Amino acid sequence: MAQVAEPSERFHEAGRRWNLPGTKEEDCFSWSYDASPANSGQLYLQSLLRTKRFDIDSLLPPPPGIDSIAWLYEHMRQICIELGIYVSLVHRECTEHQCPVMRAQETTYYCAGHGSPRPCSAIGYSVHTLDYAVRQLSQRDSTSMKHFQSMVRRLYRIFAHVYFHHRDVFERQESATYLYARFVRLARKYELAPESQIIIPEIPSTVG
Repeated sequence: MAQVAEPSERFHEAGRRWNLPGTKEEDCFSWSYDASPANSGQLYLQSLLRTKRFDIDSLLPPPPGIDSIAWLYEHMRQICIELGIYVSLVHRECTEHQCPVMRAQETTYYCAGHGSPRPCSAIGYSVHTLDYAVRQLSQRDSTSMKHFQSMVRRLYRIFAHVYFHHRDVFERQESATYLYARFVRLARKYELAPESQIIIPEIPSTVG
């Protein structure tokens, strides 16, 4: 019988770091770190999240050697990674039949992932929006504050849909990850979304 690799072998094989298929959510990014801000902003942020995920105030200020826009970029990359996990969980009940259009409360959002904006299922909108964000972030040199604002506006709708239409999933994930709280604090810090677009009520304990 083949032996199951130890976590250090699964996550740090041949000097590479990845979350392999079947990795439990709580084990994601749990490889050993020798990262520093100067060497890898993404690995450094992931190392902070392993120990300070629930201390958002300590995550937002840029570390020495990284300017504020570069740190925003690393945060957005990481948020997209984690939101991908989030969407993979909500899709079990957010089906094309149950949620045929993207909606938060009574507001319907058109999806821009079809050439011209048109209605799309909530899960389709979520996947298309994440694809858009990842494409933008892969072109780092062309990612401006305007692009970040558009990205945040679209990504926020995913959280809003889950909050208003799949509350149990939202509360379970928020309690475990503080992902929404981090996302909103980041949006406010960098003025990426007007308060009128932040429609989820304040969550003082981020659910608890």
